Amino acid sequence: GGIAGLSAAWRLRKRGFTDFVLLEMNAQPGGNARWGENEITAYPWAAHYVPVPGPKAEYVRELFEDLGVLKNGQWEERYLAYAPQERLFLYGRWQEGIEPAVGLTPKDRDQFQRIENLFSEFRKSGSFTVPVELGLSSKFQDLDRISFSDWLRQQGFDSRLLHWYINYACRDDYGALASDTSAWAGIHYFSSRESEEKGPLTWPEGNGWITRRLLERVGENIRTTQMVHRITQTRRGASLFAGEMEFQAEFVIFAAPTFLAPYLLENFPRLRDFVYSPWLTANLTLDRYPESRGAEPSWDTVFLDSPALGYVDAMHQSLRTHVDRTVWTFYWALAEGAPAQNRQVLLERDWAYWKEAILHDLERVHSDIRQCVSRIDIMRMGHAMIRPAVGAIFSEERRRLSRLSGRILFSNSDLSGISIFEEAQYHGVEAAQKVLRQLHG
Repeated sequence: GGIAGLSAAWRLRKRGFTDFVLLEMNAQPGGNARWGENEITAYPWAAHYVPVPGPKAEYVRELFEDLGVLKNGQWEERYLAYAPQERLFLYGRWQEGIEPAVGLTPKDRDQFQRIENLFSEFRKSGSFTVPVELGLSSKFQDLDRISFSDWLRQQGFDSRLLHWYINYACRDDYGALASDTSAWAGIHYFSSRESEEKGPLTWPEGNGWITRRLLERVGENIRTTQMVHRITQTRRGASLFAGEMEFQAEFVIFAAPTFLAPYLLENFPRLRDFVYSPWLTANLTLDRYPESRGAEPSWDTVFLDSPALGYVDAMHQSLRTHVDRTVWTFYWALAEGAPAQNRQVLLERDWAYWKEAILHDLERVHSDIRQCVSRIDIMRMGHAMIRPAVGAIFSEERRRLSRLSGRILFSNSDLSGISIFEEAQYHGVEAAQKVLRQLHG
């Protein structure tokens, strides 16, 4: 019931096929695009925006036309993030944008310019696309054999601020440090989109807005609180067991994270190339905004050298002329160290520990934050997203699973090695189309 599964359902219904059921373990569908709501506003629990999709992301553009986000080739202005979009706190002051622009030495500036020139060349190659599958080329396969940080060193980049910025990008999109990220994936982050594109697209509840709209279209096919615990192949398709229920199906679209396959499918081999990053997110209800001298509130706020990733303001897209109360969604990818150990940390430490860790991080910049927050809700996600580790992008294991065309089809975003909205949607739609082709010949 995440974006991949909902997208498969959207495509099936759009093509007139309704004889299917989508089984969702949780009470609320959406996966990483779930949302919450209180008396102030709706707010995201994880994914909170979609970059304006380029021409290759045809399925996303088609969906956004369906949802009224793209009208006659123009993006609906109210769904584009309002200015100011991003701010960074560094050296005791605010700046607009997350790429450091304050306190740079001539060497820093030179290295930022030089790396942008390199990314521009990669962009022109046409090999770094969204979706990944449409541009993937063996020409750059060697970049998948080394880490992003090793590539930076090979290119002579040693600026501290540049390395912070690169690591921030990897933590934010992949839940990993540059040293644990494939150089190919790191370059993809910076080279797969036009540098001056407008956007991103966002809503108070983040990508939960997209989930809501999809549920309006496919909700009658969804069964929530149905945790599938076994899938067996049969002569005519497959049997799925969820709780006390058994479902018979001609085809199964496995839209759950692929690492679950060995636990659910009989005789499914152990997976070696699927590594997942653990995350913590929190929603902080604020009865007033903290003092923030030197900058007006932005949609996205980041602190230099914070172990966390910052927060987004759910009320930033509000058209109200005066806003007192709001909800901040705070993001923390546990990127340092081994994912399995970090999952253990995430599980063992309780709400009180994480509440203090979050407030301690925030009060370094917002000294009065404790007087502003009236409630903190926390979500722990042990396998929040696939990590594009060294070797993951060109992994034969991953590519083999994405090419399957039998009775059981895989469709999670982790088949791309990169966990972003467009990849989840692409694989969901592709799986649905494989089913339709086999059903109708």
